[in-house]
Amino acid sequence: MGELCTRGYGVMQGYYKKPEETAKAIDPDGWLHSGDMAIMHDDGMVRFLGRYKEILKVGGENVDPVEVEAFLLQHPAVNQVKIVGVPDTRLSEVGAACVVLNSGVNVTAPDLIEFCRGKLASFKIPRHVLFVKEFPMTSSGKVQKFRLREVAMEDLKIVEETT
Repeated sequence: MGELCTRGYGVMQGYYKKPEETAKAIDPDGWLHSGDMAIMHDDGMVRFLGRYKEILKVGGENVDPVEVEAFLLQHPAVNQVKIVGVPDTRLSEVGAACVVLNSGVNVTAPDLIEFCRGKLASFKIPRHVLFVKEFPMTSSGKVQKFRLREVAMEDLKIVEETT
């Protein structure tokens, strides 16, 4: 497991008029560092595991939000879910599940947390569950996780310390 890096004719030469960003993304040997976590199997197939910057650090343990999201989608009340990291005084960061429910169903936050117990490692279980009607989206249809994190922190009344 490691960062997915690539080079070749199809790789960009750099960011337009952004030499500092280019230097961060492309090393001196021409390898583009994608920021994606992946694993290459013996047969040459590559499996995408997530973005390094989206991995949560819960009490020193790495948590892949995609894994937790996929698990919570198995619950019959859950239509959509996104996991975001929010600050925690004891564990540094914990997961907050932002959930869109299926219409006509009702489930509580403790119900969803209990659904995870015994099936996910305890550090992977979201410490908070927030119910939302929809996710903040970009114009291209991607979830704006940074905005979702802001919504979660506001709802949970968490103030992030700046140093």
